[in-house]
Amino acid sequence: MDEARRDRDTEGRARSARPRDGLGRPLPYGAPGVERQPEGVERTPGGSLREAQRLLDAGLPFHAHEVLEDAWKACAEAGRPEERELWRGLAQLAVGLTHAARGNALGGARLLLRGADRITPYGTGPGPHGTGPGPHGIEVSALAAWARALADRLGRDGTPVDPVAEAPRLSER
Repeated sequence: MDEARRDRDTEGRARSARPRDGLGRPLPYGAPGVERQPEGVERTPGGSLREAQRLLDAGLPFHAHEVLEDAWKACAEAGRPEERELWRGLAQLAVGLTHAARGNALGGARLLLRGADRITPYGTGPGPHGTGPGPHGIEVSALAAWARALADRLGRDGTPVDPVAEAPRLSER
């Protein structure tokens, strides 16, 4: 059996070395692409939110997803295991926006709804029914409403969205 040689990262794990476009789609080897987010970067919750917001505002929701995924995976080691599903949900919102921008309306809508469901329990801030900011100033209620509205719109018309125009606000400023 002649197995094709796989790209590997510095630790020997399978990882494509192909460049990626702004929505994370692989491009041909040698093509110019968008620099990837480094994996496993330890950031404070505020640092993760700032970097993810910067990427969302730049129309790079796939890259924002990578930052939020690092935060999700680091929760237990950082002594915040109770926040794991919050960060996982935020990562799903970013990748849902990625799919919506790529034209995958069904997949985008499903991920947006799944992310909204995951973050909703964290909307325990002041205000009626926990409508204030959640942990780390995250605008949980507003994000969940944004995700559900975008998922509904995707279900009705299914056209790709502009990731810059649709970029949500993750936290209060």
